[in-house]
Amino acid sequence: MHKLDWELYLLPFEQAVEEIKVKLKNIRNELRKRKEHSPIEFAMGRVKSIPSIYNKANRLQFPIDENICWEIRDIAGVRVICQFIEDIPAVVEMIRKRQDMRVYLEKDYVTTPKESGYRGYHLAVEYPLNMADGQVTIPVEIQIRTLGMNFWATIEHSLNYKYEGILPSNVRQRLIEAAKASYKLDSEMNNIRDEIKEAQAEFTQKEVPMDSLLSLVEIDLDVDEEYEEMNLEEGIETNDEKH
Repeated sequence: MHKLDWELYLLPFEQAVEEIKVKLKNIRNELRKRKEHSPIEFAMGRVKSIPSIYNKANRLQFPIDENICWEIRDIAGVRVICQFIEDIPAVVEMIRKRQDMRVYLEKDYVTTPKESGYRGYHLAVEYPLNMADGQVTIPVEIQIRTLGMNFWATIEHSLNYKYEGILPSNVRQRLIEAAKASYKLDSEMNNIRDEIKEAQAEFTQKEVPMDSLLSLVEIDLDVDEEYEEMNLEEGIETNDEKH
């Protein structure tokens, strides 16, 4: 078995993440310009680091070769964040209908959360890419969460990092209770989603002071990039591995 050239091997994964992010953001922007509700609040992504690939491969006893990406399906990971629980199936259906990727595996942790309390919807897709030597198809994992689910998963990851994956029982139980509270809040917001959408639409149509307007524009432009700078290994990697 020859040694992988990781720089070349990971190149299509980097390209796939960037392409899918752009496509998802374009959907969001199109719907907003059409004055329609976008189920996509923002999208972010990452390519798994080489040490993380080796750690996962060694833990699961996968050989490190050209096919490692089909064993570790989340080398390329994209995350979609939604406002409401009802937005999640809308995004899932959008992805299912696309002609530029094929869904081959789905995991619904929204209706059936993990024992840890984690919720989210995971799609494994085959994504074709046009490279210099022709077309290649690679696996990409797409996670879909609400803002609340994403906040909880980020906190859980931080605690797992602190305790090196072995959470004290009292911390684990409090996380489970926090997950229930987070989902209850998501459910309540989902119940009044029509009122929230109307309020948001009215707010964007009204004149607001220039300082407030500039701050809103800045937040809207920066939100995707800010979250991409966070440690995206957390949910895309650990929530499929450690439970």
